[in-house]
Amino acid sequence: MFVNIAVVVVVGLLGWAYKAAVPPRPKICGSPNGPPVTSPRVTLSDGRHLAYREMGVSKDKAKHKIIVVHGIDSSKDVYLPVSQELVEELGIYLLMFDRAGYAESDPNPNRSVKSDALDIEELADKLEIGSKFYLLGISAGGYPAWGCLNYIPHRLAGLTFVVPVINYWWPSLPVDLRRVAFKRMFLRDRCVYRLAYYAPQLLYWWLTQKWFLSFTPLEGHPSIFSSQDMEILKKMEGAPVPDQKKTQQQGVYESLHRDIMVGFGDWGFDPLVMSNPFPNGESTVHIWQGKEDRMVPVLLQRHVAERLPWVKYTEVPNAGHFLVHDSVYIDAILRELLLGEKPSLA
Repeated sequence: MFVNIAVVVVVGLLGWAYKAAVPPRPKICGSPNGPPVTSPRVTLSDGRHLAYREMGVSKDKAKHKIIVVHGIDSSKDVYLPVSQELVEELGIYLLMFDRAGYAESDPNPNRSVKSDALDIEELADKLEIGSKFYLLGISAGGYPAWGCLNYIPHRLAGLTFVVPVINYWWPSLPVDLRRVAFKRMFLRDRCVYRLAYYAPQLLYWWLTQKWFLSFTPLEGHPSIFSSQDMEILKKMEGAPVPDQKKTQQQGVYESLHRDIMVGFGDWGFDPLVMSNPFPNGESTVHIWQGKEDRMVPVLLQRHVAERLPWVKYTEVPNAGHFLVHDSVYIDAILRELLLGEKPSLA
């Protein structure tokens, strides 16, 4: 009798564990039970769709064409307060898109750093924006930008990373630096980064269980915002920003969780040993980092800049993670990218 009861309990626990660990199927936009499609989309060679949004001057009149890669829990509706004067002065065309699994872009179950880079290349080709374009990678949108730098550098007229995430598992990242960064974060956040790399199949369970808090960046915990971040958030009240419900409408697994797994998983290359893809100066690469950023450790970003002397590094003294959402900073970022103007803010 006891053995039979034990077997039933074990089977029940295994069944519960399996159900808790396996994510539900995504609700594909445009499918019978999925959200409606309300934005223009392109169809990729594998049949997936990418939704996009255009800003600035028209493509045919543009002097500079920039593809913007949004961060985690964001979308093509990312808030960029670029001044209209700058847009008109420089003839800027901005192309934003929902990365795979976000908002109205189809999920990619085989998503990787390389696939995200190739999505960007194909999007550019489908919309015929030219053989070369500029790229702006924001926060978690930094890893697709690194992918572009590695896999399609010949398509880049220039690239700027703004507070790009750093993968703690890059092969040549010094272990002591990772330890220092880990000591400064909550234990639960360390667990997420380790699961993303070592056991991604458990990430859905960890991020959806209700027993304890799981990941401060997704919770919006006050500790992750600098004082300037808080000021920028207040300025953004009432501004058109991504709707979280729409951003995650196809499911948190194929948007947020997949982002974490890819961003902190095995990239297939190590940016820290990358040689300059533009030895003749045909394009430039920039990193902008807030010194007070509490999400991306500044000491690691400094290490990246030291290892890659061909990258132009700008550290903004009082800025945090949201500097791209400040009108003064974003204009300075674009002026440096497009004109090579040395920023006077740092």
